[in-house]
Amino acid sequence: MKFLGEKGVRRVLAGIAFSAISALLLIALFIIKEGLPFIISYGPIKFLLSSDWQPQAGKFGIWPMIVASVWVTLGAMLVGAPLGVACAVFLTEFVPRRVMGVIKPTIELLAGIPSVVYGFMGVMVLAPLIRSQLGGPGLSVLAGAVILGVMILPTIISISIDSIQSVPNSYREGSLALGATHWQTTYMVTVPAAKSGIIAAIILGMGRAIGETMAVIMVAGNAVKIPISALDSVRTLTANIALEMGYATGQHRQALFATGVVLLVIIMILNSLAGMSIRKKAGKR
Repeated sequence: MKFLGEKGVRRVLAGIAFSAISALLLIALFIIKEGLPFIISYGPIKFLLSSDWQPQAGKFGIWPMIVASVWVTLGAMLVGAPLGVACAVFLTEFVPRRVMGVIKPTIELLAGIPSVVYGFMGVMVLAPLIRSQLGGPGLSVLAGAVILGVMILPTIISISIDSIQSVPNSYREGSLALGATHWQTTYMVTVPAAKSGIIAAIILGMGRAIGETMAVIMVAGNAVKIPISALDSVRTLTANIALEMGYATGQHRQALFATGVVLLVIIMILNSLAGMSIRKKAGKR
């Protein structure tokens, strides 16, 4: 890189960065180009709020899948968010640095485990346990929520740890000097100071959960209906696309791309909220 000079290196790096952004933009434009015309022609309200998904009959209502995605995602957050934040607080504030330096990379390795492995564990262990102890088919909202809650732990823990570690030590020292205990300092000073970063971690974990496909297909049951209880089988938006895209044609294919547009909008909103939270934190500094 020396022969390029500083300006040349800058241009090369700018080109690489622009190519990555361009690839994401092209993917988004392709999905919108394929799906948005169908939403407009079929009717946004009819597409989003109708409960009938019968491609052979020309009915493409995704409301049951939207409700199922919300149920499974919120369930995953109820499992993953408290565990993830509690684990991050414990590792950052109550564990020696040397031990935390070993445990944190181990937790982050969980993000590299293929989702099909989580799904397999859900099918073989979790679903039979739910079926025998709580009733129902086992493959349900509850199974999907638990599996996704475990899958989003590395995201929430890693970002929360970074956020808590970024809190200046002077905050802790001032609280301890005023007579607060270590625990009081943690939950009254350190965690509130890292709140925006922790919220960003939870929002990014939510985006990860709502976009998951393979594990949800394996453990949620894939029944196209509005769930009444956590033990009902459901089909999420991502599962619907993955299950039917292989053989879909015509309007059916366009409807699946339109479902992708809905997912894209949801994930963009979640990522924007996370970015706003991070920028808010940076602004306070």
